[in-house]
Amino acid sequence: MYLAGEALVGDGAEVSHIDLLIGDKEGPVGQAFANALANQVEKHTPLFAVVTPNLVAKPITMLLPKVSIRDLDDATKIFGPAQKAVAMAVVDSVEEGIIPKEMVEDICILCGVFIHPQAQDADKIYEYNYQATRISIKRAFASEPDINEIIEKKNLEGHPFYK
Repeated sequence: MYLAGEALVGDGAEVSHIDLLIGDKEGPVGQAFANALANQVEKHTPLFAVVTPNLVAKPITMLLPKVSIRDLDDATKIFGPAQKAVAMAVVDSVEEGIIPKEMVEDICILCGVFIHPQAQDADKIYEYNYQATRISIKRAFASEPDINEIIEKKNLEGHPFYK
């Protein structure tokens, strides 16, 4: 069994879209976590969420870039503000009790991170990814949205990339 969360926050090129899975290290999420690190894909290098070098977030969290890392500019965005934002969101979620402290050594998080190639504002990249990760974690642990909300709202709003 695993938990799933999703959130879209922000606007413009700095918009953040997070998809995440939370699960036991011994289960399918743990297996996918190990496989992602062991079987890296060119231009989609997975990376641990770290608060700062040598201070990894717990539960252990891996960022999975959803857009190709083409050059040093792209790498700096994912290995800088996005990495820090996801790490801080995870640690703050533990501190606030959304993720129970007693679970941090037993679970892991896979976090798909979207960084638009034209994004430039590091502060917005940080803020939007922090917010989207926090929302995604909260939704995962609360099983939100529930099916009734989805059915109720399915025709109310358009998709941002397809109306």
